[in-house]
Amino acid sequence: MTEVENNGQIQSILLRHDRSRDSLIPLLQEVQGGLGYLSQQAVAAVARYLGVSENDVFGVATFYSQFRFNPPGRHCVKICQGTACHVRGSGLLVEAIGRNLHIVPGQTTADGKVSLESVMCLGSCALAPAVVVDDTVYGRITQKKLEKVLEGIE
Repeated sequence: MTEVENNGQIQSILLRHDRSRDSLIPLLQEVQGGLGYLSQQAVAAVARYLGVSENDVFGVATFYSQFRFNPPGRHCVKICQGTACHVRGSGLLVEAIGRNLHIVPGQTTADGKVSLESVMCLGSCALAPAVVVDDTVYGRITQKKLEKVLEGIE
């Protein structure tokens, strides 16, 4: 999307919300849902709309791990770090995939293909270690299985 298109989308989202600080988190969630991330332009627009500083908006957004400030990759890999998954080696999955893709959790590959996220729980403890690639859950996954899954995307 161009900056003008993004701005139009942000403005239409803003207008659906009250101009109160109570709207901040729902606004950020909806803006991120529309754009895929919170751009500097989006943070500034939300701040102006609510009459708060950009620092206030950024402070709230950085407090919650659900918000991202860089465009996501075309594919998202979420590796669970909950207790059951951690005990069964999910930390090794994060390290191995990070080495292979040359990124750490929270980053996207240089080609924009894959974003890597480390999450606290996927709610699939019986399948530990669990990984979600886009919207598909993979359970009892190993490094080799995950590499094959990643080879199969785009």
